[in-house]
Amino acid sequence: MLFLNNTNDQPLTFLLTGIPGLTAAQVWISIPICLLYVTALSGNSMILFVVIREQSLHEPMYYFLSMLSATDLSLSLCTLSTTLGVFWFEAREINLNACIAQMFFLHAFTFMESGVLLAMAFDRFVAICDPLRYTTILTNARIAQIGVSMLIRNVAVMLPVVLFVKRLSFCSSLVLSHSYCYHVDLIQLSCTDNRINSILGLFALFSTTGFDCPCILLSYVLIIQSVLNIASSEGRQKAFNTCISHIIAVAIFYIPLISLSLVHRYGHSAPPFVHTIMANVFLLIPPVLNPIIYSVKTKQIRKVIVKVLIQKQLQI
Repeated sequence: MLFLNNTNDQPLTFLLTGIPGLTAAQVWISIPICLLYVTALSGNSMILFVVIREQSLHEPMYYFLSMLSATDLSLSLCTLSTTLGVFWFEAREINLNACIAQMFFLHAFTFMESGVLLAMAFDRFVAICDPLRYTTILTNARIAQIGVSMLIRNVAVMLPVVLFVKRLSFCSSLVLSHSYCYHVDLIQLSCTDNRINSILGLFALFSTTGFDCPCILLSYVLIIQSVLNIASSEGRQKAFNTCISHIIAVAIFYIPLISLSLVHRYGHSAPPFVHTIMANVFLLIPPVLNPIIYSVKTKQIRKVIVKVLIQKQLQI
């Protein structure tokens, strides 16, 4: 068996995969995927624009929302070039260094989204359970500290993953299962022992999303307890309504993530193209739906977006 490593002058070249068995229809299938990318990029750019522009939105809740939009925007850009390159131009080749870079940013921004959702849960917890201290707890400096600490956490857990991937040797088969580089997919092509890589990958997962998800659930247990203690039904409804958008955002992030993991683990009988289409669509669900949800469910965001659109129409 031929062993290949990345110590040569020329880096290894991997082959990305489009949609197995549906090569003829690949261009047509790519059209809705392209529309999802356009929706994700335009929607999150709009949210960022209105939060930065509108002074009335310079509050902790909207700062965290802008972090979520920036993360979703970055997550979409991570896979845009390779996915559309494979679907439209059959540009399947990617060298090892580019593959590792894409893998790093893809996983880092996924973990970042999980961290931002936890920060938003903390924001809702303070707003409902300790409203009098809301502005003193969530100061601009503290929000910046939360953002920086999430970045440091993600870089810290992903750096060992990247360094140990660089040490792997690969077999002559260098065909990846997706149109982008995914850690599990990449290390499975290794001919050398990849147990350390698997352990590091699991550690990165459990120290980020595995930590964030229980903390989000705990925050909502405390929020529900606090809401039930509110005397008036109108007050309870008003308090709960402020959490609706965030609850949906958490659901559309974790449900596809868990579903995709279950499909990879138990859906071996499904055709290969099912896995590929689900992997591409599920990756785009949060970036596409988050701006729509917050635009529809958050009155302040909706008003500012309408105001911006009307001003643009008047200028035309």
